Amino acid sequence: MNFLLETLQVIVMSIYYNMEAFVRLFIPPKNKNVTGEIVLITGAGSGIGRLLAEKFAPLGVSLVLWDINQEGMEETSRLVQEKGATKVHYYLCDCSDKSEVYRVADKVKREVGDVSILINNAGIVTGRKFMDAPDSLIEKTFEVNTMAHFWTYKAFLPAMTANNHGHLVSIASSAGLIGVNGLADYCASKFAAIGFAESVALELLATGKDGVKTTIVCPFFINTGMFDGCTTKWPLLLPVLDPDYVANKIIEAILTDQVYLLLPRTMYLIIGLKKQSKGNQCHVGRVGTSQHLVFGCISTYYTRQAWDSAGDVSGSFQLYGCFQRTRQEGGVEKRGKKETTYSVILVPQRRLIVHVMFLFSLVLLLFIRNFSV
Repeated sequence: MNFLLETLQVIVMSIYYNMEAFVRLFIPPKNKNVTGEIVLITGAGSGIGRLLAEKFAPLGVSLVLWDINQEGMEETSRLVQEKGATKVHYYLCDCSDKSEVYRVADKVKREVGDVSILINNAGIVTGRKFMDAPDSLIEKTFEVNTMAHFWTYKAFLPAMTANNHGHLVSIASSAGLIGVNGLADYCASKFAAIGFAESVALELLATGKDGVKTTIVCPFFINTGMFDGCTTKWPLLLPVLDPDYVANKIIEAILTDQVYLLLPRTMYLIIGLKKQSKGNQCHVGRVGTSQHLVFGCISTYYTRQAWDSAGDVSGSFQLYGCFQRTRQEGGVEKRGKKETTYSVILVPQRRLIVHVMFLFSLVLLLFIRNFSV
């Protein structure tokens, strides 16, 4: 009986939250008042961290800036004071060092007070292929992008739960949702950061601490210098993002207690396609090209090999309207003398109509949202 009641509860809640999300397309929620809040931003010496500090400056908050770049923090402090911030504190802190995080956190509590909005923004990227990345850089990536979140949560979350008031913001990445070629360590660290933030959020809900909000931000590449040299094959669909635009959307998400923020909006469509196609990754070749439509990962980065267990199989399939001749050999696709690893998501044609309807609905909602904003 309990199982049936819980199942019914899940169904009802799913319908309710979907209806609520639909209504919010037309009636956006009101912004909450953050006057008097203590906002801590890691990685505030430059980039998105600096822009977030500038956006918070006129909102009446006390700003606490963390970075490993003293000059960068001093410049950020000067800029936010020009924009109206009256209470600004900055501390030199290497977020990859647990003991230093705890030490500086204690100093913040003594000198400023209990942090009520924590923004884990600090991040690094090696930009190297997995086998080319030194072990020390891989470890550093996880220490900054993932483990630092553990230590800052440990330091500041107890006061939030005691007051049942606060906000945890994780600046993650779309690379934490979809694997990216050449960014294995970065993707893994961001996947971990998202999983950690989601799990803590569920813990808070399960213990009745619903006053502590969570926002998880997953942007595409941002033009801040961190991903210099990166380009996008589809600039209209997946543009390299303007930093000021991203900062504005993050502030908006925090003020409206938005749980997930994916940028650009087409990321919602892409993740929807990924989830819709989950479980349909299968062998290429003998399944027969007439029964399947192939969706390649939209970002052109492939996460899994596709092969036929029988080995050498010849066939052709349609990829976004382009026919390609392929030959499968041991999990590797060969085209003449050029050898490339390939990954596809295969969707049976009997489910094609469902996917087309899903695509159309999401595009329509995105259009309505853009029009209303």
